[in-house]
Amino acid sequence: MIVVVTGPSAAGKTTWCRRHFPADTVPEHVPSPEDLPGPDPADQAAFWCEVSNRRWLRAERHERRSGLAVCDDDPLKLHYTWSLARIGALSWRHWQAEVDAHRGAVAAGRLGFADLVLVSAPAEDELRRRRDADPARRRRNFDLHVRLAEPLRQWYQAVERVGAAHVVWDLPAAGLPAELPPPRGDRCDAGLFDAVVAALPAP
Repeated sequence: MIVVVTGPSAAGKTTWCRRHFPADTVPEHVPSPEDLPGPDPADQAAFWCEVSNRRWLRAERHERRSGLAVCDDDPLKLHYTWSLARIGALSWRHWQAEVDAHRGAVAAGRLGFADLVLVSAPAEDELRRRRDADPARRRRNFDLHVRLAEPLRQWYQAVERVGAAHVVWDLPAAGLPAELPPPRGDRCDAGLFDAVVAALPAP
């Protein structure tokens, strides 16, 4: 089974992963500034799609080794580009370039939807409280990430609506939910990918 744990900054996803599944977690990718591509949408899409492909491959390796992979944020991280475009912080041209690149990767079997997605989406005041309670953790662009919380919910509502993954709107205190969905045979289904994108609110 491949599990994704996601949510805005300070939602508790990294803490939850480290507490419950330290040996089975695929960490979030944080590139160094010198690795980032230039401003061209196609170059950015190719860069981030390759990052996504590598994280998905790592999740598959974890799964083959132990039966479980827990991803600290989604390898198929289109929710981030969607959210930036939704609030006007990124152009819809960038969004379309990312959609095209990631769809190709899904169709080729290099990227897919997790079996289970755990979404932590606390209210803004709770996110700020958690941020303030952890001063040792640097949270760059925290205010921007707070604004991305609602579009992130929209993305996973679309994922849930079309049945691309089983979505739980919480991080269970005891670890994984007691009732787990069966592993999916259609993780890398381009038709499901298209359905998720079509189910999003209109730009």
